[in-house]
Amino acid sequence: MTQEEKNKLEERIVDVLKTVYDPEIPVNIYDLGMIYKIDVQDNATVELEMTFTAPNCPAADYILEDVRTKVESVEGISGANVNLVFEPAWDQSMMSEEARLELGFD
Repeated sequence: MTQEEKNKLEERIVDVLKTVYDPEIPVNIYDLGMIYKIDVQDNATVELEMTFTAPNCPAADYILEDVRTKVESVEGISGANVNLVFEPAWDQSMMSEEARLELGFD
C-alpha cells in the first residue's frame, strides 16, 4: 500500500471518527482530541490510540466498540485495533478550536 493510499484511508477514518460522540458531550471524539494516533498498516489494518476525558468514563465500552465498528466499516480497511491509553493525560488544550467554541471554552 502506498503512502498516498494510506493518507486517503486516514482521511476517511477521520471522517467516521467525527461521527462518534460521548453521550454526555455534544462534540465528536476527534474534535475533542481523544484520538492520539491513527496508523494504517500495509495490510490495511488500523492501529488506533485513544483516550477519554476522564479515566472512569461510564460510556467507555460503548465508545470503544463504536470506534472499532466505524473504522472497520471504512472501505479498504480489513480490521482495527483500538488501544485505550491515558498517557499523555487528556486536557482541554487537545480540543479543536471548533470544539472549544461549541463547549464555551473560548
